[in-house]
Amino acid sequence: MPIRESYASGTPSFVDLATSDQAAAKSFYGSLFGWTYDDMPVDESTVYSMAKLGGKTVAAIAPQQPEQAAAGVPPHWQMYVTSSDVDAAAAKVEGAGGKLHMGPFDVFDAGRMAVVQDPSGAFFLLWTPINNIGCELVNEPGAFTWSELVAPPNDKTADFYKTVTGMQLVSAPMPDGSTYDAFSLDGTPEGMLAGTMAPPMPGIPPHWSIYFGAADVDASATEVKQLGGSVVVEPFDIPVGRMAVCSDPQGATFNVFQMAPSA
Repeated sequence: MPIRESYASGTPSFVDLATSDQAAAKSFYGSLFGWTYDDMPVDESTVYSMAKLGGKTVAAIAPQQPEQAAAGVPPHWQMYVTSSDVDAAAAKVEGAGGKLHMGPFDVFDAGRMAVVQDPSGAFFLLWTPINNIGCELVNEPGAFTWSELVAPPNDKTADFYKTVTGMQLVSAPMPDGSTYDAFSLDGTPEGMLAGTMAPPMPGIPPHWSIYFGAADVDASATEVKQLGGSVVVEPFDIPVGRMAVCSDPQGATFNVFQMAPSA
């Protein structure tokens, strides 16, 4: 269902970009995906830009925190997971082998959140909505479509996500006869709502990789280059469709994905 009015606890529900050049990033993604923006003041000098598609919220773009930039953290997309009780979930993080980098706090009247690092080292955010559920439109061209934990597989990480978010690791059959490790709330492949894979090459740090829908992956990859971004991995076929790995002009990576007609 592309239009969302709520998310079950444990569901990836929002993505935002922490970038070194907010204005340039807004221009890039606006041209690539057709996004418009609703700038929400954070303080006297900072705005949080809610990205809209057809009037529906699909993502956000914000300035990167100075301490992150000073530490050498590159611009990056980050994922939010809905939690029915962020305080209760955050209290389980360290006992499950993760790290609580920022304990629960209110984000104005939008919701309540916490910043978490899983046992593999990948960061994500827990989100309990109040007046903002996250993405109001998903699974459409230009909208958040999928997220994938890129990290070495291990039981500790799988147990962590089950304890903290309720997501369970399952093996899902693919149309070509292969299998795909995925996260599911109901413990069945049919209920999968995110995926996981080992890093495809050495040196890639654990992270949650973000996918956006595309009507034509090849055309989107071409446009990424024309807009000053890079195509890290040229379009290629996967069992359920076609995708490309891209980087925006500031260096944040993301994927564009086109579902196969029969998938």
